[in-house]
Amino acid sequence: MTEHSAAQHPYTTLTPDKVMDALSGLGLWPDGRLLALSSYENRVYRAHLDEPEQGHHAVVAKFYRPGRWSAQQIQEEHDFAAELLDGEVPVVAPLRIDGRTLHQADGFGFSVSPLRGGRAPELDDFEVLEWIGRFLARIHTVGAARPFVHRPALDVQAFMVEPADWLKTHQMVPLEVEREWHSTFAQALDGVRAAFAKGAAERQTLRLHGDCHPGNILWTPTDLPGGGPHFVDLDDARMGPAVQDLWMLLSGDRRQRTAQLSALLEGYEQVRDFDRTELACVEALRTLRLVHYSAWLARRWEDPIFPINFPWFGTPDYWRGQVLMLQEQIEAMQEDALSA
Repeated sequence: MTEHSAAQHPYTTLTPDKVMDALSGLGLWPDGRLLALSSYENRVYRAHLDEPEQGHHAVVAKFYRPGRWSAQQIQEEHDFAAELLDGEVPVVAPLRIDGRTLHQADGFGFSVSPLRGGRAPELDDFEVLEWIGRFLARIHTVGAARPFVHRPALDVQAFMVEPADWLKTHQMVPLEVEREWHSTFAQALDGVRAAFAKGAAERQTLRLHGDCHPGNILWTPTDLPGGGPHFVDLDDARMGPAVQDLWMLLSGDRRQRTAQLSALLEGYEQVRDFDRTELACVEALRTLRLVHYSAWLARRWEDPIFPINFPWFGTPDYWRGQVLMLQEQIEAMQEDALSA
């Protein structure tokens, strides 16, 4: 792949001084300790404050990637987080400062959230999975109350067809792998469409977390007040089926995933009914994510942190690996759905 000049990317102008100036503009006075947190899509910083804000001595400032979401779409995310807090769901939501949650500085939209500690949940502990399942059901109860108006849906067109068209138009797949990748992609697309067609007429879509992998759940000791799971990063919130927020918490062989799913649904169904026909979409959703991820990397390549952190992307070996993974997904979509 061709590397673009770092100077072309807007994030090259987002210096530590500008981050601290943006916070100071809200009346938040950093004490000089600023740490860039792991994030590729946006730029996220932990800042310690001279004086606490709403009781918080440290905050997390998120500077949204220019051009990805509109202000209305970002505000919908923030409003959804506020609804979840009102519903006593433990999410880390942006702070309202000067009556707003979305702020502007030097051409960037940004938000400020409280700093929340925690670790990744122990997903081999079925009590932990049951607990998470209960809170996912509470997220979905709030999410089902009304739809997003501005944020898009998770569907085959947006997450598979359009990304593949973009890869083809921009000639991102090397010539020696191109025919095999596109042929395998076409077979996988047929499998995804068949999976989504099952029960489509009755399937409910609702507002989702959207990217509920273990890294977006912070677990705090349950013997402390407010202990348990805390959900972070609603940046990918969108409309979709409830199972989207469950399948990324499953790992291992089929027996292990079945046991994990049983524990999640044991908790989920204490709060809210779950449509078991959605389980037929799990491997299709995994396939969507696989294709979408490749296009996401390609589209972000001009961002200087991407070539540094993903040096293996775009090589013929990478795309041969993607062919193999798509072939595995074709086989997985032909198997019986997980049951619990």
